[in-house]
Amino acid sequence: MWILFAVGSSVFAALTSILAKVGIEGVSSNLATAIRTFVVLLMAWGMVFLTHSQDGIFNIGKRSWIFLILSGLATGASWLCYYKALKIGDASKVVPIDKMSTVLTLILAFVFLHEQFTLKSLVGSILLAAGTLVMVL
Repeated sequence: MWILFAVGSSVFAALTSILAKVGIEGVSSNLATAIRTFVVLLMAWGMVFLTHSQDGIFNIGKRSWIFLILSGLATGASWLCYYKALKIGDASKVVPIDKMSTVLTLILAFVFLHEQFTLKSLVGSILLAAGTLVMVL
């Protein structure tokens, strides 16, 4: 089932980029990010209440709070950078660089989460990096 959600994520991420590039025209990148964030906030809390998950907030441990807050800060920084890049650059060049996060995630998962980094991961990472360079140059 996870693969369906992953494919959905990919499709919606692609739509996000195209819709944002059109919508950001004549709008400050910071304001555009704030509007997007507000919509995401409403949608996320809507899902929490729709699925009756709100009581779980009282069961979140201190460590989880810290890392979820840090993750939120990283997301915010990512979105601010992304929208600024999208505002001044071509989507066809910004998006591949943004997706280099895949390679960085594999490396960080290996270093910090001690996940496997196999030959297949290495080859895939090299191909992704090379493909990004080809698309951007």
